[in-house]
Amino acid sequence: MTDAGQRQDMSPARDSDATVPARWTTLWSRPVGWTLNHVLYRTSVTGRSNVPATGPVIFAGNHISFLDGPVMFGASPRAMHILVKKEMFTGFLGRVLQASGQLAVDRTGDRAALLTARNVLDAGRCVGILPEGTRGSGEASAINKGVAWLALNSGATVVPVAILGTRTGGEHLDAVPRLRRRLHVSFGGALNVSRRPGETGRVSMDRAGTEIRAALARHVQDSIQRTGQPLPDADSPQERHEAAAGTPADHPIRKVQ
Repeated sequence: MTDAGQRQDMSPARDSDATVPARWTTLWSRPVGWTLNHVLYRTSVTGRSNVPATGPVIFAGNHISFLDGPVMFGASPRAMHILVKKEMFTGFLGRVLQASGQLAVDRTGDRAALLTARNVLDAGRCVGILPEGTRGSGEASAINKGVAWLALNSGATVVPVAILGTRTGGEHLDAVPRLRRRLHVSFGGALNVSRRPGETGRVSMDRAGTEIRAALARHVQDSIQRTGQPLPDADSPQERHEAAAGTPADHPIRKVQ
């Protein structure tokens, strides 16, 4: 691919075929998120002041439990639209997810989901993403490139989010946290990534991904030190499940490019 082609690929132009959820979809679900965090569970939230009050924001959280997305949603000072695997959009749960403005992702390849997320950001709104892609130890040792692609193409601010307590010790990946458990959500210092002059699109995305991963991993460790809440044990790779609120695999990003 030529440099000119790469510059075009990195363009944040809006795609009219990617439908943005209506703003009202997050209005009713915000109180539900608050109830989850403060009635069903005891969630301490710090760092809200790190979240920009206006403009596009990507919330990038670590991933240890299927509950991470809803907990992050309920703790945030701003409403967000979270990327959720399309298999969750069935039955009653699917209707709830759609009505609350969450974004369905086809893990086998989904150009439309990435473009929709970008259009949400272009509209000055917020997107939530769990870039580790699978539930595990939550230390952010590796992340999916989707978060870097969105940040570079939208110019959105990235806020790392540490989520602790939704799974502890040797609990199974599918374990439901006991009610009234103490959970911790911390919003870290915001960062912005952009393409540097003369840098190819692939190099920009690799560098941005490295910067975002490092910021998230560092914030998770800082939150562990501050709260005293350790990360859970990671299950073996054979037992890992795809994220309930994760990001597209690498190959959909290449399709978008």
